[in-house]
Amino acid sequence: MKQMKILTRHSVVGASLLLLLGPLGIATNAAPDEDVPWRHAIAMHGEPALPANIKHFPYVNPKANKDGNITFGVQGTFNSLNSYALKGAWTSARGMREREMGSNVLESLLARSYNEPFSLYAHLAEAVRLPEDRSWIEFRLNPKARFSNGDPVTVADIIFSLQTIRDHGRPPYRGWYAKIKEFKVTGERSLKLVFENGDDRELPLLISLAPIFNSRTTNPQGFEATTLTPPIGSGPYTFKVIEPGRRTVYERDPNYWAKDLPQKTGFDNFKHITVDYYRDYNALQEAFRKGDVDVLVYSNPSLWQKALDFPAGKSGEVVKDVFARQTPANFLGIAFNTRKDVFKDKRVRQALAMLFDFKAINRTLFSDLYQRTGSYWQNSELSALGHPAGEWEKTFFAKYPDLVEPEVMQGTWRPTEANGSGRDRKILRAALQKLQMAGYQLENGSLKSNETGEQLSFELLVRDNDEEKVGLSLKRTLKLVGIVLRLRRVDAAQFEERRVNFQFDAVFNTWFASLSPGGEQYARWSSNAADTPGSRNIVGAKEPAIDALIDAMVGARDREEFVQIVRAFDRVLISGAYAIPLYHAPAQWYARWTHLQRPETTPLYGVEFDIWWANNNLTNNQ
Repeated sequence: MKQMKILTRHSVVGASLLLLLGPLGIATNAAPDEDVPWRHAIAMHGEPALPANIKHFPYVNPKANKDGNITFGVQGTFNSLNSYALKGAWTSARGMREREMGSNVLESLLARSYNEPFSLYAHLAEAVRLPEDRSWIEFRLNPKARFSNGDPVTVADIIFSLQTIRDHGRPPYRGWYAKIKEFKVTGERSLKLVFENGDDRELPLLISLAPIFNSRTTNPQGFEATTLTPPIGSGPYTFKVIEPGRRTVYERDPNYWAKDLPQKTGFDNFKHITVDYYRDYNALQEAFRKGDVDVLVYSNPSLWQKALDFPAGKSGEVVKDVFARQTPANFLGIAFNTRKDVFKDKRVRQALAMLFDFKAINRTLFSDLYQRTGSYWQNSELSALGHPAGEWEKTFFAKYPDLVEPEVMQGTWRPTEANGSGRDRKILRAALQKLQMAGYQLENGSLKSNETGEQLSFELLVRDNDEEKVGLSLKRTLKLVGIVLRLRRVDAAQFEERRVNFQFDAVFNTWFASLSPGGEQYARWSSNAADTPGSRNIVGAKEPAIDALIDAMVGARDREEFVQIVRAFDRVLISGAYAIPLYHAPAQWYARWTHLQRPETTPLYGVEFDIWWANNNLTNNQ
C-alpha cells in the first residue's frame, strides 16, 4: 500500500493571531476570579464521579496489549476530512473523532467519561474553573500538550479553533461558539471565555468539547470547503493512508503527548486503525466473514440470528457480543418533510403513522426480535411514556393549549398497534376518519384532496434492502386507503445530498438519544434550524414550544427539573407526529473475530472500540 505524504498549509493566521486579538474584542489583562477554585473535572448536573487522583477510567483495561491492528467496515463513502464544515459534513471520513471509534486525530480541552451522563475531565486543559452561574469558564492548558507535528497547543490555538468554527463551521457548532462574548487571555497558558449570561448552562461543557486545530497549519479561509488535506491534530493517531471514498488508515503516533496520562491509560491500543468503506451492507457482511473486517454491528435481527452461520463462526473464531442498553434507545423513524404541502397537516402525519403495521413487519422481516419505539428517549427516565405530566409540565403547557395530545400528557399513549395482518380494518377505518378530518375523501380507491382533487401521494427515499422492504410493506397498507407511496432507492452520496438540502418527501432517519440532551437539540428541532441547509432539523419543525423547551433544557439547574423538561419536550415531539416511529433492538449486537479482546466492563454509553485491544498471537498484520 502506498505511503501517503502529509502536506500542510502554513498560514500567517497562527503566527499573527495574537496581534489580531484586539479588534476581535479579546482582552489580555483580565484578572482571574480567585473565589472560583481550579478543578480537575466538571459535570452538567451534580458532581463528577471520579476524584482528581484517578489512575485510569473504571471501564478500561490498564494492561491492555498495545500491539496489533483493527479494521472497521462502514457502509457509505467519504469525500472530506472536515466534519465541522457545512460542505461535506455528512460525508466526511469516519474515525477522526467520534464516540465509538475514539478521538483519534482531533481532541478537546476536556475529555468525556462515557460512564457518566455528562462529566468532563482534564485533558488538553490540565485544570478548569467554572462559577456557579456559569457566565464564564477558564482553562489552564497542560504544558505537555502537543500537536502531532510537535507544535505546542497554545492559547492562540484555542481562540483560533473557536473563532474559525464560529465564522466558517456548520450548525450547531457555529451557533454554540458564537455565544462567546469575550476571550480573555489570563496567562501564558490560561484563557477565560465569557458568555453573555449563564442561561445556557450546558454551553461551557459544549465549549470544553470543541475540536482544537493547529492554527499554524489550518487555513481558515478554506475551512468551508471539502478537503482531503488531513488536519494536524493533537490526538494519538495520524493519517497513514487516504484513498478517497474507499479507505483510510490511521497510524498511532509514538510521540503522542498524553499516552502516559491517567485519562488515556487503557486507550488507543492499536498500532493501525483501518476504515474500509462498502457500498451496501451485504458486501460489508461478506468482508467480515472473510476476515477483511474485524468487527461488525448488526441492526437486522434476521442477519443477527445467522451471524455465526459460516465456517469461522462455527469454529469459534468469530463470536457474538450482546451489550444491554443502559441509555435510551435511539429513535428510528420515517421522517416527514413538513416543508412539503402534503405533510403540513398534522392529522395526515398521524394517520400515516397509524397505518404502519409493526407486528406484521417485525414478524415477516425481523423474526420478532425488534421492540416498538414510541419515545425519543425510550426506556429511560427522560421518556414521556409511562410518566404523567408533572406540575412543571402542566404549568408550561398552559401557555400552549391543545399542543399535546391528552393521552401523551397522561403518559398512557403508545403507537397504534395493528393486528399484524397488514390490513387491520379497525385501524384502516380510524386512519381514514382522521384523513377525512384533514380534507380528504376516498373515491374509487383513490384518496383525494377535497380542495385540489389530487390524490395523496409522496416519495420515500431508501438506501438499502432493509429500508426498501419496510417501505414496500408500508406501501401495500397505504394502497388500501388510496394513498400512493413511491419508493426511490439512492446511493449514500445522493441520499446525503438530498437530505442536507431537504430535497425529499420522507426519509428514514435516526435521532440519537443520550441521558444528557441539550444544545444539539437546537440543530435538530429549533425554528432557526428549520430553514438552514445542513442542519439536523430535517423535518422542518417550527414550533415555539420546542424552542422554549430547548432553552429551558440547557438552562436547567438540577436533574429533577431537567427530567421534567425533557419529558415535556418528548411530549411535544410525539404529539407533533413528525415521523412514523419504527423500532429498536433490545440490545447492541456485535460479532467479532476473537483476536479482538474487550474489557469486562462496558461503559454506560455502550461500546467503545478505543479501549479494545488485539491478542498479539492471533491478530492479522496490516
